[in-house]
Amino acid sequence: MTENLRPSGAHSTDQDPTSYPYASPSHPYDGAAHSGTAHDGTAYAGTAGGYPPPPPYAPTTRRKAKRPVALLAAVAIAAGGIGGGTATLVGQLNGQDSAATGSSGVVNGTTVSQSSKGTVAGVAEAVSPAIVEIGAASSAGRSTGSGVVITEDGEIVTNNHVISGAQQIQVTLSTGKTYTADVVGTDPDKDLALIKLRGASGLKTAALGDSSQVKVGDQVVAIGSPEGLTGTVTSGIVSALDRDVTVAKDDSGSSGGSGQGQGGQGGQGGGSGQWPFEFGGQQFNGDTGEETTTYKALQTDASLNPGNSGGALINMDGEIIGINSAMYAPSSAAAGSGSSAGSVGLGFAIPVNTLKADLDTLRAGDGS
Repeated sequence: MTENLRPSGAHSTDQDPTSYPYASPSHPYDGAAHSGTAHDGTAYAGTAGGYPPPPPYAPTTRRKAKRPVALLAAVAIAAGGIGGGTATLVGQLNGQDSAATGSSGVVNGTTVSQSSKGTVAGVAEAVSPAIVEIGAASSAGRSTGSGVVITEDGEIVTNNHVISGAQQIQVTLSTGKTYTADVVGTDPDKDLALIKLRGASGLKTAALGDSSQVKVGDQVVAIGSPEGLTGTVTSGIVSALDRDVTVAKDDSGSSGGSGQGQGGQGGQGGGSGQWPFEFGGQQFNGDTGEETTTYKALQTDASLNPGNSGGALINMDGEIIGINSAMYAPSSAAAGSGSSAGSVGLGFAIPVNTLKADLDTLRAGDGS
């Protein structure tokens, strides 16, 4: 900056020094009379506090401090960006009104800050506390899945096949705290389920977005507990829309009880540990069983693995746009008895609008 900054109360030195009645260090004022020679050469006598008379002519040149308007505008903008003004300024530049952002600089309906909006790290930090690990125990064994917290008192959305046939459900939060959960309602036709934690309050919740606005190529983030690795974050894009995906409707599939499609820990998972589904008239990852259901799914190349089922597919505003439900694994993995191979970039999620339309039914338990 080119401005001459000085403390408050200081004065510019480009003005006539005779206009300031202060004594200089070389002529201290002692209250006595002084004499001297005026500007025209005549002698004068001053009284106490007297000073030479002003010159009979005005100085031929006098510099005037001119502050460029552009500089002042730049300073004003810079000042506006300090102390919380940045979010408002960015919003205005992007054509957003003040109602779109809060005073703390967060996107309405999410906890993603403006400074982190649009980044995988920002989405992961904001949404991870609302994603849980679900352990479902049945007579066939124990399986692991994921879920999304949608209310502060512990309502959690997941896939029906994660908890189908479960005799006990244990939920682990991102903080490591565990709760016992009860099934509120299920909808096998849509592969959705709603469970609720016992004695929970003040939980971090996820914001449900609008899957009708999703476009092919949109960047997304997936969060879940693949193979029991709680809070795993992957990213990718939406690679297709409206895929007709068929999955097992209940625990009658050949994959064995509630362990179907999920990663069993230490060989404890029910069945083969695969994630069976059908697409285009063909079965993948094993037999889906006798009873199946088909739904329109979002396709993503974000890495999904057994255990991600029931977790969240999230847009870059931190809103849930889908519930992860199926993935393709190489056929060689399906033939084995161990854990399935990793994702090859073909994962599927139930659109969140399907979930929102089904919430009342799930809460009423009508679909159970």
